[in-house]
Amino acid sequence: MAKIPFQDMVKAKKVGKSKTPTFRDTLPPEKILPERPISELIPPRRGGKHALWFVAIISIVFLIFSISFLFSSAEVTIVPNTNDFKLNASFSAIKDASSSDLTFDLMVLSGEQSKTIQANGVKDSATNATGKVILYNAFGTASQRLDINTRLEGSNGKLYKTAAAVTLPGMTGKTPGSIEVGIYGAETGPEYNSDPLDFKIFGFKGTPKYTKFYGRSKGGMTGGFKGQVSQISETDKASASAELKNNLETKLLKDATDKLPTGFVLFKDATLLDIDKDPTFSLPNNGSTTVSLKGTLYGFILNEKNLTKAIVSNLIKDYDGSEVLIPKIQDLAFSLSPQTQNVSTFTDSKNISFTLIGNVKVIWIVDTEELAQTLMGISKKDLKNTLAKYPNIASADSSIRPAWKSSFPEKRKNIKIIVNYPNE
Repeated sequence: MAKIPFQDMVKAKKVGKSKTPTFRDTLPPEKILPERPISELIPPRRGGKHALWFVAIISIVFLIFSISFLFSSAEVTIVPNTNDFKLNASFSAIKDASSSDLTFDLMVLSGEQSKTIQANGVKDSATNATGKVILYNAFGTASQRLDINTRLEGSNGKLYKTAAAVTLPGMTGKTPGSIEVGIYGAETGPEYNSDPLDFKIFGFKGTPKYTKFYGRSKGGMTGGFKGQVSQISETDKASASAELKNNLETKLLKDATDKLPTGFVLFKDATLLDIDKDPTFSLPNNGSTTVSLKGTLYGFILNEKNLTKAIVSNLIKDYDGSEVLIPKIQDLAFSLSPQTQNVSTFTDSKNISFTLIGNVKVIWIVDTEELAQTLMGISKKDLKNTLAKYPNIASADSSIRPAWKSSFPEKRKNIKIIVNYPNE
């Protein structure tokens, strides 16, 4: 068989491969449109860039709105309810700190004031040492009377005398009877001054009573002197005493106010000042002498919270016990009953009676914590009805941030309550 050349084989294959005719091939030439890229056949999106900006702006606004809710806050300014009254009423208080009634306590402060004045000269002087002693009766159940100037033998070997007659009680069971009495040195002079001493009754020496009756001094023996002292005119003494007394009272009242316990009130006329009868004069020094005066201030201090409620209960018939405040309560005129006008009854009092007179402004206290808890999450339009449930609130203004938020924050920490209490 004859061989076919390779190039002829290739040509035969090309000729044998025919193309299937398409619809375009069947159209006459005048109806065939020119070919275009496919990208020109797809219609473009209208406003594509504007739509993206719109979505971005909406997203930002939504984000800001969401964040503003997370950081929302509210502030409420309250004006509390107040009432003015005229007070003229009597009260009573008991000395019992654990009681819920009107209570008082006793404040005791001691002090001393001194002043240097010119002496009019010097004079000889001799004074006895003085002090106090507690005498004991361990002899029997019968009482023992001791006359004034009964001699006592001190453990320093010196004799002292009682300044008053006393009756020493007998024993109670195994407890010796006892009594306190002032004593003084049997003679003048500094040698009778001493630290605390033990005593025996000199007149019982040599009898069984000598060891069973005894005494112990309260503090030392002081004031014994013999020599020259400044000579001060009676006019200068009286003037110095009056000035020192006034200064001492002022100082003790200030000290009492400074040391007043929290929650208590002290009225000036609820105090009693016990001043030494006579001032003491130092030895002359270059023609001058120092005058000193000692005293003790006793004061009834009252529980302010209980006193405030007692006053309001007197002024308002249907007072419900709500927390209230009376500014400058200590400025009311205080008058103590006459039976407590001396030191002994003043210091031993278990209950007191007094009168208060003056103008009173009663201010209702607002519980800011309770109010804030109540406001959490409520609509701003419901604020008025909510505050109407609080009779201790006269009026209120509020602001919520952001401004478009119509309800109070859900969290307590985002609500601030300000109460404008009157300054007076």
